[in-house]
Amino acid sequence: MNPYVNPESIAAKAVRWLEQIAPFNQHEMRLNPAKCALLVIDMQDFFLDPHSPTFTCGGLAILPVLKRLIGAFRDKGRPVIYAKHVHHPNNLDSGIMGWWWKGMCIEGSPESEIHRDIAPLPSEKVVLKHRYSAFYNTDLETVLRCLGIEDLVISGIMTNMCCESTARDAYFRDYRVFFLADGTGSINEEMHLASLLNLAFGFAFVTSSEGVIDDLH
Repeated sequence: MNPYVNPESIAAKAVRWLEQIAPFNQHEMRLNPAKCALLVIDMQDFFLDPHSPTFTCGGLAILPVLKRLIGAFRDKGRPVIYAKHVHHPNNLDSGIMGWWWKGMCIEGSPESEIHRDIAPLPSEKVVLKHRYSAFYNTDLETVLRCLGIEDLVISGIMTNMCCESTARDAYFRDYRVFFLADGTGSINEEMHLASLLNLAFGFAFVTSSEGVIDDLH
């Protein structure tokens, strides 16, 4: 099956997606450079390996975008926070997910690591999560509050799973959510676009990586 997007087509596709959701993407916001952080969700080899049962083609497409975005946040001295979805080797924490999904990403395994092109620096926070939302039973909110974050830029995979779940939870906690059309990815275009539409309607300002980078400056 051909991927719905690749690094060469992501920019043009994102323009079209933003046009399609424009009637519902009405809560336009400008990023506050002094109060923002970038969250990179689940960009792990487990999900980016084409041979994995959980391969997410949209994740490979957004790698160059995220590399530029992460560089821009680091250049401005703004926090880059990573989330990794992992489980105990004995499935002590898998719960219903162990039945729902084929294959678990095991904590400490090579495939659980974040892709080398966008690997976190030693000084950057990595949140370990066991459910879709990066807020659920993690210390993410504590870290964001300590850093004085008000604006959260959400990137990573999958658009319609962990990214959307995290965006909704962030909105519930009164963060201003900036959700990236070209910085999130899924397994097909229908799921990706559906999430962009739903989030724009009720939870986030859906924008582009270039829009966020422009606001940083």
